Amino acid sequence: MADQPHLYLVDGSSYIFRAYHVLPPLTNKEGTPAGAVYGYTAMLWKLADSLNKEDGPSHLAVILDASGKTHRDELYEEYKANRPPAPEDLVPQFPIVREATRAFSLPCIEEEGLEADDIIACYARAAADEGWRVTIVSSDKDLMQLIETRDNGADVDMLDTMKDKRIRREEVFEKFGVYPEKVGDMLALMGDKVDNVPGVPGVGPKTAATLLEQYGDLDGIYAHLDEITKPALNRNLTENEAEARLSRQLVELVCDAPLPMPLEELKLDGIPAEPLRDFLEKQGFKRLLDRMGGGSKTAKEREKDGDGGMTSSDPGPAEPPEPIEIKVDRSKYDTVTTRDALDAWIEKARATGYVGFDLETDALDEITGNLVGLSIATAPNEACYVPIAHGGDDLLAEKPHQLDKAEVLEALKPLLEDDAVLKVGHNLKYDITVLRRDDIVIAPYDDTLVMSFDLDAGRSLKGHGLDTLAKNELGHECISFKEICGTGKKQISFAAVPLDKATEYAAEDADIALRLWLRMKPRMAPERATRVYEQVDRPMVETLSKMELRGIKVDRAALASLSERFAKETAELEKQIFEAAGEEFTIGSPQQLGNILFDKLGATGGRKGKSGNYSTDQNELERLAGEGFDVATKVLEWRQLTKLKSTYTDALQEEINAKTGRVHTSYSLSGAQTGRLSSNDPNLQNIPIRTPIGAKIRDCFVAEDGHVLLSADYSQIELRLAAHMADVGPLKEAFQEGEDIHDRTARELFGEVNKETRGRAKTVNFSILYGISAFGLAQRMGIERGEAQEMIDTYFARFPGIKNFIANTLTDARERGFTETLFGRKTHFPNITSKMQNVRAGAERAAVNAPIQGTSADLIKRAMTRMDSALEEAGLTDVKMLLQVHDELLFEVPEGKEEAAAEVIRAVMEGAAAPQMKLDVPLDVEIGWGPNWGAAH
Repeated sequence: MADQPHLYLVDGSSYIFRAYHVLPPLTNKEGTPAGAVYGYTAMLWKLADSLNKEDGPSHLAVILDASGKTHRDELYEEYKANRPPAPEDLVPQFPIVREATRAFSLPCIEEEGLEADDIIACYARAAADEGWRVTIVSSDKDLMQLIETRDNGADVDMLDTMKDKRIRREEVFEKFGVYPEKVGDMLALMGDKVDNVPGVPGVGPKTAATLLEQYGDLDGIYAHLDEITKPALNRNLTENEAEARLSRQLVELVCDAPLPMPLEELKLDGIPAEPLRDFLEKQGFKRLLDRMGGGSKTAKEREKDGDGGMTSSDPGPAEPPEPIEIKVDRSKYDTVTTRDALDAWIEKARATGYVGFDLETDALDEITGNLVGLSIATAPNEACYVPIAHGGDDLLAEKPHQLDKAEVLEALKPLLEDDAVLKVGHNLKYDITVLRRDDIVIAPYDDTLVMSFDLDAGRSLKGHGLDTLAKNELGHECISFKEICGTGKKQISFAAVPLDKATEYAAEDADIALRLWLRMKPRMAPERATRVYEQVDRPMVETLSKMELRGIKVDRAALASLSERFAKETAELEKQIFEAAGEEFTIGSPQQLGNILFDKLGATGGRKGKSGNYSTDQNELERLAGEGFDVATKVLEWRQLTKLKSTYTDALQEEINAKTGRVHTSYSLSGAQTGRLSSNDPNLQNIPIRTPIGAKIRDCFVAEDGHVLLSADYSQIELRLAAHMADVGPLKEAFQEGEDIHDRTARELFGEVNKETRGRAKTVNFSILYGISAFGLAQRMGIERGEAQEMIDTYFARFPGIKNFIANTLTDARERGFTETLFGRKTHFPNITSKMQNVRAGAERAAVNAPIQGTSADLIKRAMTRMDSALEEAGLTDVKMLLQVHDELLFEVPEGKEEAAAEVIRAVMEGAAAPQMKLDVPLDVEIGWGPNWGAAH
């Protein structure tokens, strides 16, 4: 209904604490702490400014908790007994927050005897009874009980402003496994450590959801206790029935108390500027004043200038003030060696709502590394280290007092899996993988490595490592690993580091990760990085962790046999090279090879570098091979064989994990500037795809007994994306009709289609997307430069959209310094305005391709993050995604389920862009399977 009132109920307490923890410590003009006030004001401004916009409020009230006890305290004396007092510097900000609300001329409601959640419930139900829309601005799980849609047109939802996400019935079900009307029963079963709601021991979200699905509600469960056959679960339910029923009363919201203000008095009629401006001036919030317009004019000056109201333009997401840095003080870090101390830190993290987190292990390999200790941080300089396996390798040496690993993980598991507490870490994929081995699934999380990459990819060649970011972003030099563990033969395990030094190193990692998050999080929305982070990259952290743990089986005997074959072929090639050269020399020496080719054999056109030696790179050898120099031809073959032998057939045998019998590669989310994944230890991205030798290596990757490997490969995805992004009608038409794109290009360029013209068209198609020059195309195709330029000109004449796309991309990159994918991934090119022609040209070529290659990477990542759930929904939980290589995904599938798996996999990959966007061309996926990777591909 167009005139349907829309009431926003702002959970003020949630706003205050979120603002306090997101922004750095600040003070106002009077020296009073004001960081939470600033953040609260900025967030409230954004809400109020959306008055009468789509999904915006027509009515609004801020609801706060009043001091004093409620009926819940009478029901249970220990209610909220575990909650620590508010941070010391937050307490004086509470009254200023109320002042800020009044400055917006907004209702600020609190009521003795009722919690804010109860007041929100009363207003939500009253408004729904009147047929209004209601949005509860909060992410509090207790309030999810109120979400509903009624026949009278009323609709109650929630808005999580931190994630800019609407929460409706389906989102509640996705989160809990039950719908809103059963959330109260679920919370009664699970309990709540933050509010000290007892619940039933041993009943977590999954168990509670299963019980409620079977028996309906809490009463139904207790009416059918005899049907619950798991002894421990039955015993816990039976022994804690009183606690469960008490918990149900504690989490039940009051919905029928009298309204402190009538609904109509909550109507928004605009935000008068004067009270707000005066408040901002008093607090010294200059940036918000500037957004209003008028800066620091007096009231009379503003009235004279006709500047009496808020500007109508949306101020956008508020930028935080320049942070007041707190110097790192490692002396404040705590070493936790008792359970009481550990519990105190856990409760502090729960009260904060987020926690910096890091693990220390005795190896870099997350598959084999053993947990040595862990660190957590709740604020700058408020961090601790929990050792669990210190004492070195000497079994007879005295070990320091420390908690038992099992006890620590048991205590931390509820916190690390609590969706009400955000876990913050750097390169969290490592920590997630290590803890998954102990059946702990970290969620939810923010990864500052991924955030840094999504904000600043390409800006710095120094990368996104924690130490680098600490220096660049915080001006802080972290303790290096070699400082405490040494290097070379004298290097010791982290387990042997004394606890005082280990605490400084480990707690600093958690502290710095949290500081980086506090700095980066406010940048995400203003710099438009939220979309690619939330929808593409952050979900990949968990997805890649699962894949790395699964690994892939390789046939050691086949690898050994291939290594032996490569050794023989290499030896034979060496004889042929020496014979062609007329002498023996070190083939791997560029200097000696150059002398043979250019000085002895008389090759012309050689290029000498600064060292005075001839270049013998790939391009140079290919040129000489084309001119008939047999030595160059044989050296190219020799280089390929020796590289494949050392990199794959030899190395892969060493990479087989002794425990799993599989190879576990490690994926990097920040290794390629365009957003493509890279892999290391071993690198599986560079196995030749089209060559017979590459196929032989792929044959060594095999399925487990009773399974097959299934390959799903996007077909010509970058060309399809180019057709869409450049809006090239003929190419879009060809893809839509299923025509061979290289045939179409050959027809457009050469007027006929045959083997030769199709091959040349294929080269042109892919070369143009990489911004190739006429010189580069001439070299690649073995033609004259003039002919290559003519071919490029003809291509652009036939497909002007491509030419315009390249020109516009370069113009944008020069003006803005970056390019963007369809999902908003930015790649920065600081050298695109370089005065050095060769440097500038390289940046331009990369900039042309980045939006297309980056969008391709975004799409396959989106497919990957959706794949496990799609397979699970189809009943194919035994189908496992193992590898990602460029545009290909590799799965292990039980025999007999190939067709069913292929159907699901194809649907997910072809629909990867939806629902965020609709492409003008279909995505096509080629699927095959067999006993090994080579056969599948």
